[in-house]
Amino acid sequence: VGLQGSSTKEGYPPPPPFLLQVRFVDCGRGDLVRFECSNPSHFRIEADGVVYAASTVRRSALDASPLLITASDAATQQQWEAHVLLAPSSQQVQQVAAPPVVSKGLKEIVFPSRNADSQLKRTKRDWVIPPINVPENSRGPFPQELVRIRSDHDKNRSLRYSVTGPGADQPPTGIFIIEPISGELSVNKPLDREHISNFHLRAHAVDLNGNQVENPIDIVINVIDMNDNRPEFTHQIWNGTVPEGSKPGTFVMTVTSVDKDDPRTANGMLRYKILSQNPESPTSNMYTINNKTGGIITVAAGLDREKVPQYTLIIQATDMEGNPMYGLSNTATAVIRVTDVNDNPPEFTAETFFGEVPENRVNVIVANLTVTDKDQPNTPAWNAVYKITGGDPTGRFSVPTDPTTNEGLVTVVKPIDYEISRTYVLTVEARNEVPLTRGIQSRRQSTATVSIRVLDVNESPYFEPNPRLITMDDGTGADTALIAFTAQDPDRFMEQSISYSKLSDPANWLRIDPNTGRITTIAILDRESPFVRNSLYNATFMARDSGKPSASGTGVLQIHLRDINDNAPKVFPQETEVCEKPEPNAINITALDGDLNPNAGPFAFELAHRPSDVRRNWTITRVSGDYAQVSLKIGFLESGIYELPIIITDSGNPPMSNTSYLRIKVCQCDMNGDCSDQQHIMAAGLGTGAIISILLCIIILLILVLMFVVWMKRRDKERQAKQLLIDPEDDVRDNILKYDEEGGGEEDQVRMSPRDTIEPDVIRPGGVRRLDERPLHPEPQYPMRSAAPHPGDIGDFINEGLKAADNDPTAPPYDSLLVFDYEGSGSTAGSLSSLNSSSSGGDQDYDYLNDWGPRFRKLADMYGGSDD
Repeated sequence: VGLQGSSTKEGYPPPPPFLLQVRFVDCGRGDLVRFECSNPSHFRIEADGVVYAASTVRRSALDASPLLITASDAATQQQWEAHVLLAPSSQQVQQVAAPPVVSKGLKEIVFPSRNADSQLKRTKRDWVIPPINVPENSRGPFPQELVRIRSDHDKNRSLRYSVTGPGADQPPTGIFIIEPISGELSVNKPLDREHISNFHLRAHAVDLNGNQVENPIDIVINVIDMNDNRPEFTHQIWNGTVPEGSKPGTFVMTVTSVDKDDPRTANGMLRYKILSQNPESPTSNMYTINNKTGGIITVAAGLDREKVPQYTLIIQATDMEGNPMYGLSNTATAVIRVTDVNDNPPEFTAETFFGEVPENRVNVIVANLTVTDKDQPNTPAWNAVYKITGGDPTGRFSVPTDPTTNEGLVTVVKPIDYEISRTYVLTVEARNEVPLTRGIQSRRQSTATVSIRVLDVNESPYFEPNPRLITMDDGTGADTALIAFTAQDPDRFMEQSISYSKLSDPANWLRIDPNTGRITTIAILDRESPFVRNSLYNATFMARDSGKPSASGTGVLQIHLRDINDNAPKVFPQETEVCEKPEPNAINITALDGDLNPNAGPFAFELAHRPSDVRRNWTITRVSGDYAQVSLKIGFLESGIYELPIIITDSGNPPMSNTSYLRIKVCQCDMNGDCSDQQHIMAAGLGTGAIISILLCIIILLILVLMFVVWMKRRDKERQAKQLLIDPEDDVRDNILKYDEEGGGEEDQVRMSPRDTIEPDVIRPGGVRRLDERPLHPEPQYPMRSAAPHPGDIGDFINEGLKAADNDPTAPPYDSLLVFDYEGSGSTAGSLSSLNSSSSGGDQDYDYLNDWGPRFRKLADMYGGSDD
């Protein structure tokens, strides 16, 4: 170990020179361990293991044998030894014993004193350690001493000092350090107030064993601000507005700047000023700025948007209260836009405008009025509003504004009649959407005259009144003159004639004279016609003038038909039902009459005298003027359908009577008085049309069934005629079977076999074909032999087969190589090649083949003739 020394402040006695501390692991023995030194004349060791110099240490003492330190346990008498080699430090040995060197003039902070029993004294509440002020951005040298921390206990024993808190042992670490022996607190690097403006540290004092000897004290270190930051504007470009024509002193806008330096010092106190103005019109000092707040106001009159729409100011902010020598400054741009006010009235481009319009036309633009306005376009101060101040007492014109061009559109809103007025002279005034600024007057050019000429056109004739209502009696006969339905021509200055025609006459009752317009009937007028609604019949007529081009107009003639008693009443309902036993059933009936009152109800109901059983079985009772009740007069009436004649008379003058038949179904009834018959049909039964429809359906169904049966029989007959099937027991001849065609080759592959010898396992499955087959074609429909043929049918069968073969598109020519299907091996039939062999069939007679037709004659010649 090296010889270590410590220094003390002036005015304090030097402590014994501290050399080293020998540490033993006491294993929990604590104070039972005692230390001894081998050279007590020069060194001594304390109970805590710290070795001190007992006298001035010379180099000769250091060069002696190593110092032996012995530790012994008083309880167990165990001993431990440690050899300590002493060597001089980098400093001279003589300085070790000298008093420690301390910084002169360094401020000292002393821990509050304690009582003798190591308990804290009660200190005064106003005992506060003043903060330490450290300038920021110090250039050093570092570490730079700030203050010395001392405890009164360092007079009789060695202490160790430390500090904790942000900046020491907490982030940001390493800013402040303390010399553990002397207690000097130093700053290790430059400080930045804008980053951390103050530090709160806590100082500690402990002995060599780490035991706290003083309560921690709080130390506050304030960072003193330096003017190291320029002012910064929150925006580099500031935008503001001011109305044109504003008076001096009008507020425009406020610019702000911030300085990171301490605003409580001159470093952060800013001052503003305007460096330049562009353009300098009408003066170079149109604006001023409050040097403390940054508020910009106008100081001169003459703001005119039409001349200068925008100003650009360069604003400077300087700290140090605006000191140009020591302060830091920065600049920003302020753009001031002069807003428009309505200081220019609209002016017409001409004193008089002209236009023309055809009569009777509406929503037509007659003339376009153009104006000029020096204010900003598309603003309320520029948008024009037009008003007619004279020449249009009836309000036939209006002047809306075109939103795009700002022109006034003189428009006709009511029809103009050439026959009433041929010209119009209007006075139109133009204004803006907002009033003119105070002090600005309207000019003479804001009013103009509009001359409008009306053009005469051929107008349509019109009927007056329209529709025209007349009254006629129901049943008015044909060729009756009704009225002269004439039209008027509004063109008084044109000599024209009018012709008439009929446009709509639903019942075709009327005709009109084309020259005079007189209307007469061509049929009887019937109020009960379906074309009459609410006793009114409407017909439309057209009048056309002789102008070029001609014009036409329509008129409606309404004929009100007065009712007469020309319709007899009828019973309603016409069909009903009643129980065999009338109690308590009764039938309510009324009457229907096509006429109106008083030619309709009240009605008189009466049973007819014929047949005689009507009055014997039934009775009718009047309930009211329009209703009556029909009920059975006898106690029981057999079920069935009965037609009851009822005579009904209306109240017309003269009255009309009619015998109407009420069809009644008499049926058995349940407890509720309802018919309980299973065949519950209407009393009237089925009508004639319904019966005819049912019969037609039945006949058509029978015809369809008969046609199906005939078709099936014909199909069975054709199938029997085409089939040829001989029972093997009756026919011993070989059958000629038809085979499909299969790939070619020199060897014949057809086998002839009786039908009863063909095995089903040798038949090739459907769909399997050889690679050398020729292309497939539709299969010809060869005839099939019937199950029980007649011997005389063979010839017909063969002829049909030949005919099918002749029409077969897949049949090869006579001189071609035939290809047959392969039927499999093991056939009991012999090869067809045997037909040409002299060893088989030589004794057989083939002359009967001559009777089978011309095709079989060749076969008979081949096998039935001579060897030639």
